[in-house]
Amino acid sequence: MLNVPPQAFPTPSSQQRVAAGGRGKVPLKPGRSLMDWIRLTKSGKDMAGLKGRLIEVTEDELAKHNKKEDCWICIRGFVYNVTPYMEYHPGGEDELMKAAGTDGTDLFDQVHRWVNYESMLKECLVGRMAAKLIGAPKEITSVSEEKKHLNGMLPEKKVLGASSKDLTPSYDWFQTDSLITIVIYTKQKDMNAELVILDCEDKRLRGEIIVDDSSYLLEVDLDQAIQEDMAVNIAEKVGKVEIILKKKDKVHWKILGQPLENHNTFMKRTDRGLFYRKCKLVSKTEVTHDTKLFCLLLPKSTHLRVPTGQHVYLKQIIAGTEVVKPYTPVLPFLPLDFQEPSCHDSAYIYLMIKIYSCGLFTQALDHLQIGDYISVSNPEGSFKKSQVQTSEDLFLLAAGTGFTPMVKLLNFALTEVSCLRTVKLIFFNRTEDDILWRNQLEQLALKDERFEVQFILSQPIRDWVGKQGMISSSLLSEFVKRSRKDSKVLICICGPAPFTEQGVQYLKDLGYSQEEVHPFIA
Repeated sequence: MLNVPPQAFPTPSSQQRVAAGGRGKVPLKPGRSLMDWIRLTKSGKDMAGLKGRLIEVTEDELAKHNKKEDCWICIRGFVYNVTPYMEYHPGGEDELMKAAGTDGTDLFDQVHRWVNYESMLKECLVGRMAAKLIGAPKEITSVSEEKKHLNGMLPEKKVLGASSKDLTPSYDWFQTDSLITIVIYTKQKDMNAELVILDCEDKRLRGEIIVDDSSYLLEVDLDQAIQEDMAVNIAEKVGKVEIILKKKDKVHWKILGQPLENHNTFMKRTDRGLFYRKCKLVSKTEVTHDTKLFCLLLPKSTHLRVPTGQHVYLKQIIAGTEVVKPYTPVLPFLPLDFQEPSCHDSAYIYLMIKIYSCGLFTQALDHLQIGDYISVSNPEGSFKKSQVQTSEDLFLLAAGTGFTPMVKLLNFALTEVSCLRTVKLIFFNRTEDDILWRNQLEQLALKDERFEVQFILSQPIRDWVGKQGMISSSLLSEFVKRSRKDSKVLICICGPAPFTEQGVQYLKDLGYSQEEVHPFIA
């Protein structure tokens, strides 16, 4: 599930809703599925309309192609003829037309930065832009220049701005006969393990430190080989991160390694692009008749913790095309003893995924065998734990697999937030058979008097004694109530786009402010 910050409750049809929700889908005509698009790109048809030529495109030329029957769009300096893709776009033709004849990089990044457009539109490539537009690729310092700064001093133009210069992270390193220790000075208080992402494969070391909406990246091709085991030590109060590597051979390193092109940079995370590592599928467990719990093992040389309320992307090659989808990690189960999972569990990522009979991506996932690998991205998302830590009443509105962001949120709220008086989950499903982890949720409600769960079914069988119906203003007014008149409340909502959009509007109508509502957009 994707998540976005509260956006002042825009209406479903407004421009603002497009930016906030981003991934609203429209019904496609028969024969216009992702698989149909992949087949079309492999048919040999001239998708770009240039008979195999690549051209240099000026701004004036780009602007001429701004109609549905003749639509060119620039993304990161490359121009694509998206006319043949119009009927295949899940977001509809109108969404593509917003960038027609222009540089659509910023709009693309707002809505679905995670999509691999280069793979999806490779047969539609017209050529490069002749002039650098506003959203063109960011400037990258050359490797030769990076070599001058391998001691951790940041080049002036890599700083986000003059005001942030003093807060820019830096690094240093030292060695013993058997160890290499890299020290990153983040200059941030309250640094924690969730803000440090570390990967090492074939001597290529990548360490990313998250600082609010930006990140600092250390990325080098190490001078010598190291062992798989790595350690990360964090001095939380002073913001110092130590990465301890074990040398494979006890030799003296003259340098840490050769810097890669984005080494020692500090920039907005949205400008970085997604980084993936291959994770092994170690188990697949049935949760309901159509939903399974996938357990993925991180590489031994990866340090990654997915924060509460954030998601990752899974990437698969399907029929030669790279396809990416977002999912929110869950826990392997709902802890009933109110303790955090053991440290050993940090080596695993658990994903609760509904398998659609006609879903190209989920069918491919379901066909993975134990021991197969799948690419998993770094976490993303705007949700902050502080939103819960300052609340007295927490309401979670979930429909179907919109339950997944609520799993870690529930555990965090009940284990670490003492100021909460009430934690209530209102869980919408079609039938009883669709309810995820029903027994665990009912046991949790018995264990903690602060927690309450309400199941609501839209298509119940005759002997169902619980609530039934769809999300509505009257239903929410019945279940979403402050424990006190002036209590601080947080309402999180996740499910299919119509469910989330309607719920957000109903909550606004009931008098809840935008700061009190956090929608996770499905």
